[in-house]
Amino acid sequence: MPKIRLIVFALAAAGMLAACQPAPDAPTTSAKATPAASAPTAAEAQQFVEDAQDRLRELAIEAAQTQWVQANFITVDTQAIAARANEKLTAATVELANEAARFNDLELDYDTRRKLDKLKLALTLPAPRDSALTAELSKITSELEAMYGQGEYCREGSDECWSLNDMTPLLANERDPELLEEIWTGWRTVSPPMKEKYVRMVEIANQGAAELGYPDLGTMWRSKYDMPADDFATEMDRLWGQVEPLYDALHCHVRARLGEHYGEDVVPQDQPIPAHLLGNMWAQQWGNIYELVAPGDVDLGYDLDERLENIGWSEVDMVRRGEAFFTSLGFEPLPETFWERSLFTKPADRDVVCHASAWSMDYEDDLRIKMCIRKTAEDFSTIHHELGHNFYQRAYNQQPLLYQESANDGFHEAIGDTVALSVTPDYLKRVGLIDTVPPADADIGLLLRQALDKIAFLPFGLLVDKWRWGVFDGSTPPEEYNADWWALRTQYQGIAPPNDRGEDFFDPGAKYHIPGNTPYSRYFLAHILQFQFHRSLCAMAGYEGPLHRCSIYESEEAGKNLIEMLEMGSSKPWPEALAKLTGNEQMDASAIIDYFAPLQEWLDEQNEGRECGW
Repeated sequence: MPKIRLIVFALAAAGMLAACQPAPDAPTTSAKATPAASAPTAAEAQQFVEDAQDRLRELAIEAAQTQWVQANFITVDTQAIAARANEKLTAATVELANEAARFNDLELDYDTRRKLDKLKLALTLPAPRDSALTAELSKITSELEAMYGQGEYCREGSDECWSLNDMTPLLANERDPELLEEIWTGWRTVSPPMKEKYVRMVEIANQGAAELGYPDLGTMWRSKYDMPADDFATEMDRLWGQVEPLYDALHCHVRARLGEHYGEDVVPQDQPIPAHLLGNMWAQQWGNIYELVAPGDVDLGYDLDERLENIGWSEVDMVRRGEAFFTSLGFEPLPETFWERSLFTKPADRDVVCHASAWSMDYEDDLRIKMCIRKTAEDFSTIHHELGHNFYQRAYNQQPLLYQESANDGFHEAIGDTVALSVTPDYLKRVGLIDTVPPADADIGLLLRQALDKIAFLPFGLLVDKWRWGVFDGSTPPEEYNADWWALRTQYQGIAPPNDRGEDFFDPGAKYHIPGNTPYSRYFLAHILQFQFHRSLCAMAGYEGPLHRCSIYESEEAGKNLIEMLEMGSSKPWPEALAKLTGNEQMDASAIIDYFAPLQEWLDEQNEGRECGW
């Protein structure tokens, strides 16, 4: 999934979220311990928060600028510069997190208490107070990101080398299973050298979490959701339970159709699906194999990839079209600096981190995206996703620094995708991308195509952090990293690797968010929330009809309510923000079931007589 780069106030602070739940008992001392005789006061707590925000703003802007340069000019020097800036920011955030614990026992006003709690939970990777360990952690994280960004696979006996950007369309479009296995396996030669560094990074970050009062880093991550850490894990499982039957039906149909195409000796009908046959490097989205599993009697009526290639739009034109959707809802246009400073296409003369990301550089109006855009339907949707981050960033930029983030990190990921759900055939016709709206009998094909991305993603979105939680708490030791990774992928996704994957490999590292240290639960939550948001916004727009046909394009009423929620930032616990838009304080996956109801019925009919499960 696209990564958001919200430079707020911590190293790799990718979409950090609100947390009013107090941290576990935290150390009451820090590098600048206050004498015991000087008991803290409420006034001191308020001043501390204000000073902390000023200090973090300055350091975070410097870190954002150096990380932008590193991502766009990958060299030894830019890595070192970014590492030094991140080291300063991390050290300051660790110091402030420990200082915040001084005020644990005070009776304070709501905002001061909430901001103190957010300071204690600010870091994605908390470094220990030892300056040498802080420097080592910063160096490792910079090296891991560069290793991923520079990764390539060189074919045996050939001078031909492929980057991930080269391999992605090959895996999507080729149908030779031997070539697909070579590509799939080739990319995973990039990650084994990361493993030793990753193990060390976990050791240091766990020590930092312990100094803040958490048993391990996974507990700290789960404590950021306005509820106890264990309750959050339970909530994730509850939401998965709501959608698991739909996923199982989709899996059964896809496996059967792949078996018809490749043969049941390649795709056994009682086993997990081979991961390299699903059209995506991580088998997290399956839309690229649509033509292999589509209903035989359904014509979608258009090929958006072909249309985008032939319509004459540039990559920048695609972004301007995405911006126009948001402005139709009442959002102000993006600033001119966005168009001057963003990266839209891969440069021919240097390595860059092509992974799509959205950046807020200065807490005001310096907004950017960075992606190597291809003229495809997938990237057209990704553009809406990334712009959703940018418009959210600007909506809350009047909040105090510590509230300049989404209600929870799933909200940030969901906003752009909520808008993308409104990119319906009717909308595409209105903006000139297609000539006619397909008839209603094409709906199953359209829903299946969406499900191959949206529903297929859900178990992957759940398991990435489940794996990391085990790594962080020690239940998955380094000698079992790969085994546990594939055990989870088989359990939840029903997929398996195409060849033996022993512990000499580090397959989790082949997914950007692992070496990039981006928490992944946000993407699972986003896939739940986007449908819940969509259902509520469609009602506000006055829409009546099948949920999957609704577009909120040009609905100022829906836009007004959306903007009001976004402007809250993280100033209130996320259930309050959710209720403001949906009327419900609980996340609810039933909107997914509503949206895909016609497809569920069709899948059940197709699967009659098939052996489902694995």
